[in-house]
Amino acid sequence: MAPITRTSSFLSMTALVILSSSLGLSSSTRDCIFSDCTTASRHRSFDQKRVDDDNGLESLDPKLRIAETHRIVITVSKDGTGDFGTITDAVNSIPHGNSRRTVIKIGRGVYREKITVDVTKPFVTFYGEPDAMPTVSFDGRAAQYGTWNSATVGVNSHYFMAVNIIFENTAPMPTQGAEGAQAVAMRISGNKAAFYNCRFYGYQDTLLDDRGKHYFKNCYIRGLVDFIFGNGRSHYEDCELHSVASGETAITAQARESAAEQSGFVFVHCRVTGTGKAYLGRAWKPSSRVVFAYTYMDQVVDPKGWDSDGVKEREKSVFYAEYKSSGPGWNAASRVNYGLELTGEQVEPFISMSFISADTWLLPPPKL
Repeated sequence: MAPITRTSSFLSMTALVILSSSLGLSSSTRDCIFSDCTTASRHRSFDQKRVDDDNGLESLDPKLRIAETHRIVITVSKDGTGDFGTITDAVNSIPHGNSRRTVIKIGRGVYREKITVDVTKPFVTFYGEPDAMPTVSFDGRAAQYGTWNSATVGVNSHYFMAVNIIFENTAPMPTQGAEGAQAVAMRISGNKAAFYNCRFYGYQDTLLDDRGKHYFKNCYIRGLVDFIFGNGRSHYEDCELHSVASGETAITAQARESAAEQSGFVFVHCRVTGTGKAYLGRAWKPSSRVVFAYTYMDQVVDPKGWDSDGVKEREKSVFYAEYKSSGPGWNAASRVNYGLELTGEQVEPFISMSFISADTWLLPPPKL
């Protein structure tokens, strides 16, 4: 994008934690959201339950259900105690046409690698321990690789999951308007991917939420400009979006081209923090769609909220909306007139997990 110039059975384990059969908002959770009850309850966007049989997974995609019944775990360690010494070697060991959930358990340390997970290798999980989160690091820039290929980790496969992983692009902070400075930490181009307790560090274009349905939970995303961009249909929950800009900037650059496309970014119970004066989104494409619900906004958020990217016509075609924003960065009177303030009924289709068809694929992190 152009720089902005202004081997174990999974299902047979007793008491397995899985998502509820609906994976939409339960009636109690939905009522809680719209009546503003306790914070702890409001933060539950979907239910979890324990089951003693396989019935709870009947709604999953058939291929995914089969993959989870034949899970294998391989290990990566920098001290020579793992199955592999690099994440790249572990990924390369997975056969093309993979049909098993393959968990790559990664030991602590910094892995300087540029990794691609091929489309022929679905059902891959990157897993780190929460108290020893591994870092995958590279310094690719658009000037050398192009924006799409600059990613430290690029995922083309479906049903990917990352748990307790730090993804970073260490390319230096660019000056405003610099050419070729885009430097992606993570590119997710596969469908039905989930990220739990991950961190994404970069400056320009940190997270390329490229295409497909995605879920981000308890993640931290840091950047200078456009640090969440792409054309995914994604739900971000309990995430922190942190700007390191010194002047005017934009957090999201969602790439929906027309109202016929189903993509969009939804942020629920998130926090917007950092420095500079940040727009929640800029209209990189004509029908850019972004929704913030129950989100705390620090003073970093520009009072206007949204930016048409200098294209007046896009004010009529973008879908930029908020619901129950809070904090010093929320000021209804100062928002641009094309920024919407939704009602509870209007926001429900966006904050429901059905927005990403979660009942067909979304699973909690594995317990290793």
